[in-house]
Formats: sequence, structure tokens, C-alpha cells
Amino acid sequence: MPVVKTRADRAKFYGSTQWRKLRKECLERDNFECQWCKADGRLTMQSDSILEIDHIKELEFYPELALDIDNLRTLCKDCHNFRHKRMNYRGNAKKKKWSDEWW
Repeated sequence: MPVVKTRADRAKFYGSTQWRKLRKECLERDNFECQWCKADGRLTMQSDSILEIDHIKELEFYPELALDIDNLRTLCKDCHNFRHKRMNYRGNAKKKKWSDEWW
């Protein structure tokens, strides 16, 4: 079971040969398609977006599932960011702070 408590631990884990091989297997299994977009009737592939591998049960809380392919799914960058509540995802258009009127 990999240790992934710090940022350096995660960098080491995601740079490992074992992870890279498993990541490739997951992408192939999922036909290089975002699984959330696919479930929503959209097709998002490698040519459309950066594809990332998501741990369904998060790595931080379930390190024992870090290399379990059944705990992995392919998501596009937008869906992965949305899943982790990061700011730069498709569904969160930047709101204007000021109106178009300048007076």
C-alpha cells in the first residue's frame, strides 16, 4: 500500500511505473472516454480534453485502493475538477463582478 500523505508522496506515487501502467490500462478499459460525459450522453475523448484518472474512493482516505483498477475511472479535466470542487470546471462560468454599465 503506497504512502500518500504529503504532496511529495503523491508526486512519487503518480510518477511511479506501477501507476503509469495502471493508468494506461484504465484509459484503455474506458475506451479513452470521460465516463461522466458518456453517462450524460456526451462524448469527450483525448482529442477533446485532457483525460485524467479519478480514484472513486479517494486516495487520501483509502490508500489501500490506490492501485485497484475497480476503484478507478477516466474523467475529463472539467469533470475531474468538478468532482473535487476545483474552480476551473466547465459548469462554473465566471460571474461578472461589475455590470456592463459604466456610470
